[in-house]
Amino acid sequence: MVLGGGEADGTGYVPQGSDVRMDEVLDAVYDLRPERAGGLGASAPRVARWLGDIRSYFPSTVVQVMQQDAIERLDLTSLLLEPEMLEAVEPDVHLVGTLLALNNVMPDRARESARAVVRKVVSELEREMAQRVRSAVDGALNRAARTNRPRRAADIDWDRTIRVNLRHYLPDRRTVVPSRLVGYARRRRGVQREVVLCVDQSGSMASSVVHAGVFGAVLASMGSLKTSLVVFDTAVADLTEYLHDPVEVLFGTQLGGGTDINRAVAYAEGLISRPADSIFVLVSDLFEGGVRQEMLRRIAAMTRAGVQVIVLLALSDDGAPFYDHDNAAALAAMGVPAFACTPDAFPALMAAAIERRDLAGWAERAPS
Repeated sequence: MVLGGGEADGTGYVPQGSDVRMDEVLDAVYDLRPERAGGLGASAPRVARWLGDIRSYFPSTVVQVMQQDAIERLDLTSLLLEPEMLEAVEPDVHLVGTLLALNNVMPDRARESARAVVRKVVSELEREMAQRVRSAVDGALNRAARTNRPRRAADIDWDRTIRVNLRHYLPDRRTVVPSRLVGYARRRRGVQREVVLCVDQSGSMASSVVHAGVFGAVLASMGSLKTSLVVFDTAVADLTEYLHDPVEVLFGTQLGGGTDINRAVAYAEGLISRPADSIFVLVSDLFEGGVRQEMLRRIAAMTRAGVQVIVLLALSDDGAPFYDHDNAAALAAMGVPAFACTPDAFPALMAAAIERRDLAGWAERAPS
């Protein structure tokens, strides 16, 4: 992203034409030489113009990175409270996280613009993921509903039946004697699994909060699941009633503050009525500000009761997460692996949990 323009650049290239303006928009954020008059200042019109310029020169994926760099390097957070700024930015998950963190100080004149930005990102995420989640969950529920006494020939899983009866193969007759049938049971109507999403809303988890809110809304739309969403810092907020609208969910969060995982797990325990048919997903970096031993004890009790416990150190594309290694190791020792999961891998993770597969092994095989 360096075009040149001075001896210090080391390129020997002198920009011409549109390259001059491209070099200027890059200098506004990335040039650190004191003799250059780079930067965007504290002017909303100037920042809005810069946002328009970078969209002219770079693809949207690069624009999103440059926006985030500008916010962090030039401390433009306060300008995001201006409606004209919000209308100029390229919406992405990181911008949504920043807006949610500013929710309490956002003036009324900017609130509707902020909601429009959040709704656009949420709609895109839902469009990308909703069908994949529903297909993965429905398929897993079908596979989980197995029986050794299928009522009809059409209900027999012949592939699985042959595999479990290979020891009864008769070479002279070149056939397998199926002493045991494996088939599909008729799925029960109504709720088959309880899912509790428990999401850490400390500032470092912003991207994870956004994705968890969207996934929670998708899961809640499925009649075969009873889905609850709990977010926490030092207090706990149950946002289940807002799951029909993920934008409302996200604006119900309070990014930042401390962390009391133990209190959140205690609340989540009370939401589980059928442990053997329940999946508890804790999304947290595991930095506990509450009572650590009590938190570990509660999670151990959940697993003993039959709850499928999943601990995600991150639910995002942000790369390797920063987390409490001691707590992660303590959970692994009790059979609860803690790992990061990308949004693309989440549907497959839910399918693995429904089928009660080995999640530690799944995490090792899952694409990073």
